[in-house]
Amino acid sequence: MDQLDMDDYYISEEDEVYVSHDDDDDFKNYYHCYPASSIKKSNLESGNKIIMPPSALNKLLYAGVEYPMLFEMRHLSNGKFSHCGVLEFTVEEGKIFVPSWMMKNIQLEDGDLVLLKSTTLAKGTYLKLQPHTKDFMDLSNIKAMLEINLRSFSCVTTGDTIMIPYNNKEYYLDVIKTKPSHAISLVETDCEVDFDPPLDYKEEVKLSSTSSDRKQQQEADDTDIVTKIREFVPFSGPARRLDGKPSTPSDKQASSSCMAKQKGDNEHKSSSLNNVSSTTSKKLLFGSRPYKTSQESTNQESHHKAETTLKPQEPKFQAFKGKKYSLKS
Repeated sequence: MDQLDMDDYYISEEDEVYVSHDDDDDFKNYYHCYPASSIKKSNLESGNKIIMPPSALNKLLYAGVEYPMLFEMRHLSNGKFSHCGVLEFTVEEGKIFVPSWMMKNIQLEDGDLVLLKSTTLAKGTYLKLQPHTKDFMDLSNIKAMLEINLRSFSCVTTGDTIMIPYNNKEYYLDVIKTKPSHAISLVETDCEVDFDPPLDYKEEVKLSSTSSDRKQQQEADDTDIVTKIREFVPFSGPARRLDGKPSTPSDKQASSSCMAKQKGDNEHKSSSLNNVSSTTSKKLLFGSRPYKTSQESTNQESHHKAETTLKPQEPKFQAFKGKKYSLKS
């Protein structure tokens, strides 16, 4: 935490906090911090945007701060900090109102003094989150939900815990990693979102160790079946006729065709067994580019038809196609 000169600001009897006089042109001011619930602004809890007094807007414009207006908010007592945006400039002077979950991140109490400083953050390209509970990963459409809720976030900071409301429930997620910097802007950017296993996932793994062992044994049994199928090749011997005559080229061709068909069936069975344990990626991409899955499912039926070659039809017996003869008495 930077050393602060306490002579740079003072608190009047009306509890108004005045701007510090620094040599740089950045916006920097001290405010008393209060939760959004104290002014009945429930929409403020969705995202990390704060409400500031009207005088702050004039100072920001005077300092030349451009959109998006992003800030570093630092607790003066413990030095903890986070980043936020601004929603509106409508509250009384000397105060700012902040989402409750954001106050918990930097251990703020009602009325604590914070330093608010304008900053510039790089546009985010990568974000890794870790849900607190596994039911978050069971939501039907995580991508659509994130696209809607992350619009309320101007930025995110590594190490923070953010809150996303959905279907009358609050989901908490830890910010594990951000790229290209420790804190990133989410305004008008394409960002890939990845997930670590939920915090309560490890306990479930311990309880289900027996079922995991059974699954591994089943996979081993499937591998043995595939090996046996590959080793046994029926009708692989030389072609022989029932009348004892030497086999003709057409007989050998028919035998080879049967062997090829059996081999193809075995390979198809092997492919089906090997694809049983395939899983989908948990990575998402939101922003202006259309969403693409990292691994599209294959259509085995179309693939099988594409690989199957047409076999030449053998001539069939047709009645009454011989030479014509006349009988004379």
